[in-house]
Amino acid sequence: MVTKQEQERRVRDYRARQAVHERRKRRQVRDSIVGGVAAAVVLFGGVGLLSITQPPAAPADETPAPSASEPAAESTVPGPELAEGRSWTGTLTIDGVALGVELDGEAAPQAVSAVLHDTQQDYYDGKSCHRLTTSEGFSVLQCGSLDGNGAGDPSYMYGPIENAPADDVYPEGTIAMARQSGNADSNGHQFFIVYGDTTIPSDAAGGYTVIGTVTSGLDELRDTVIAAGTEGGVPDGPPAEPVTIDDFVLQ
Repeated sequence: MVTKQEQERRVRDYRARQAVHERRKRRQVRDSIVGGVAAAVVLFGGVGLLSITQPPAAPADETPAPSASEPAAESTVPGPELAEGRSWTGTLTIDGVALGVELDGEAAPQAVSAVLHDTQQDYYDGKSCHRLTTSEGFSVLQCGSLDGNGAGDPSYMYGPIENAPADDVYPEGTIAMARQSGNADSNGHQFFIVYGDTTIPSDAAGGYTVIGTVTSGLDELRDTVIAAGTEGGVPDGPPAEPVTIDDFVLQ
């Protein structure tokens, strides 16, 4: 007998495969625009990030998404039970800056389980933070893409949106998940750190899953990584200097 949990997992896997197939079809019609970079460019839009506006162009070395005859890799996303419905504390080290973090496995069990799984697999070690926004009221650092340029992972997509703020305000210190615009089932590896109070309007799918907070080290991150700014001084783009996740540990 198939359990409810197994049924939900199969639905997530089916949606992930379906999303990949649809993106490939769109690319074949107009390869100048990507509806979710083979591995889904995430959250805000712009330069390969969360997607809040228009999705970015695919990087030149992008790996094509599987075709209809090539099924996507089986999802490795764990079930929400891995989070155990409790708080997880640990350290996220970025460019030598140790950030104390606390993730809420009760408020966002699916997303926290996914991030916890990634830390247990050392997925984040060596990954980059590829996007920085510096506008007043929109201050985030986004990290964790598969290729370092904003691409996602078609075998690691999940939903639903959890614990999104009703007022669209993400306070300083918030850690939330990036996703494709308008797609509630496209959370993945990428997350963003809010280093200054930020408002992100909900889209057709809703807001963005808040998984926890930075409890220490944010001032140092601002004084070093954030203060270096973006390439060309633009308000939304790659950091001026490479930014790397050294380690991410939870317990």
